[in-house]
Amino acid sequence: MNQTTKFPQFVDIDEIVDLYHRWGGEYYSEAVTQTVHAVQAAELAIAAGASDELAAAALLHDVGHLVDLAEHGPRPEAFDTDLRHEAAGVRMLALLFPALVTAPIALHVDAKRWRCAVDAGYLMTLSDASMRSLVLQGGRMSPEERVRFEAHPQFHAAVQLREWDDSAKVVGRNDPDFEHFIPLLHRVAFDS
Repeated sequence: MNQTTKFPQFVDIDEIVDLYHRWGGEYYSEAVTQTVHAVQAAELAIAAGASDELAAAALLHDVGHLVDLAEHGPRPEAFDTDLRHEAAGVRMLALLFPALVTAPIALHVDAKRWRCAVDAGYLMTLSDASMRSLVLQGGRMSPEERVRFEAHPQFHAAVQLREWDDSAKVVGRNDPDFEHFIPLLHRVAFDS
């Protein structure tokens, strides 16, 4: 997806819920659907005692993929291109949520690149889809990139979100519906 998406920014939480209803059943080169992945990431965040903001970030971290699906439908070339879903997601969420929600989302791809640079064993744990996207997203961070990333105020939140992202791919779990998290989204949204 490019920076000039025709999809408007979200102005209320109902629009996000509707997007997940329409496109959350799609698979994005993983064993679970977009919605299952989102819900599992949020559940992991809550179980770890994360703040409401970080749990909301876990729930919404891949919303940029759904925006791309809504604009273009499922398409094979999406697997061969860095769609910058993290940037698209943050742009879509910026009117509704504070930086404590959006910054970890913006950084979760960089967190994977960082982790691959500092932990050789981590690379071996990535799914095939995550390995493919790593290459498209720039590969392992350089030493200079690592220094900049580690200095970011949301560095730790982004790395934690990445861990939940990597773990939220369990087939056959009894997960709650996306709607279960609507109160959480309202708690952290601007003017809610």
